[in-house]
Amino acid sequence: MRKVEFFTPLTMGQVEKILPSIMLYSYEPGETVFRQGQKGDAFYIVYKGSVDILIRRWLFLKKKVASLKAGDFLGEIALISDEPRTATVVASEPTLLFTLVAEDFKFVLGENPAAAEEMRRIASRRKFQTSHQATS
Repeated sequence: MRKVEFFTPLTMGQVEKILPSIMLYSYEPGETVFRQGQKGDAFYIVYKGSVDILIRRWLFLKKKVASLKAGDFLGEIALISDEPRTATVVASEPTLLFTLVAEDFKFVLGENPAAAEEMRRIASRRKFQTSHQATS
């Protein structure tokens, strides 16, 4: 867990507080983690494997805009902006994801204002990139 960038600013005490809340889920290739338009209810960190980030271009067409691998995180945009998910995420190989529910994610950010500000910057940048990739 300490190797994951999201957790590095946390003290050991803060990590111990949220550790019981972190769940590990497995996904098979092609399995959907969440869909564009759904309410954001959790933050995810890729532990093993990889996921593809897909955005809906038209009614049934999707475009792959990114792939994330071990150590990468996702799901922060919906939690920070309190808006629906901006993309669909699908496992591209057997994948394990650490999952932190929204309440615990917000607790972590509340404990670390600098980390919260960095997460807001990342979310804003990703949201901007996603919106522009949807139209190109």
